[in-house]
Amino acid sequence: MDEIIVNGKPYKVAYLLGKGKGGYSHLVLNGQQPFVLKSIHHEPCDYYNFGDKLQAELDDYARLSDVGILMPKLIDVDREGERILKEYIDGKTVADCITCGEMRDDYLLQIKKMCRLLYAAHLNIDYYPTNFIVNDGKLYYIDYECNEYCDEWNFENWGIKYWTKTPEFCKDFGL
Repeated sequence: MDEIIVNGKPYKVAYLLGKGKGGYSHLVLNGQQPFVLKSIHHEPCDYYNFGDKLQAELDDYARLSDVGILMPKLIDVDREGERILKEYIDGKTVADCITCGEMRDDYLLQIKKMCRLLYAAHLNIDYYPTNFIVNDGKLYYIDYECNEYCDEWNFENWGIKYWTKTPEFCKDFGL
């Protein structure tokens, strides 16, 4: 198991949680305490423009915190290593819930409540179902990405396509 030092503290890398447009997220441990470590990557993304990815993550976290979106707490930032340490929230992703037949109407009610907060602040988030974890019946947005509101990318026009077993969901998840 690899070890990564974040601002002088050692973390053992347990496994890769996923790769997104901006970075790789790993489950890491400090003793027995789990965290998520996002390492920024600089791989090209044809459909998204980035500036300073690390600063964008921090700015987006602040914006979403101000709006009141339920998400993991920001624990630490390693600017030199371009890493963000987040609270680990255990649970299934919405994608897992859909695939396993455990999707509940309540999760849709919770995302719609998030949307009301976001739209009032003129923001969209990345509504892709792997960006949401269900823990103890609560829906958490585990990414920090947000963008200025645009009808094309809101939940009702884009996100909803991935919150049930639609053709788009089945194609993306190999069902």
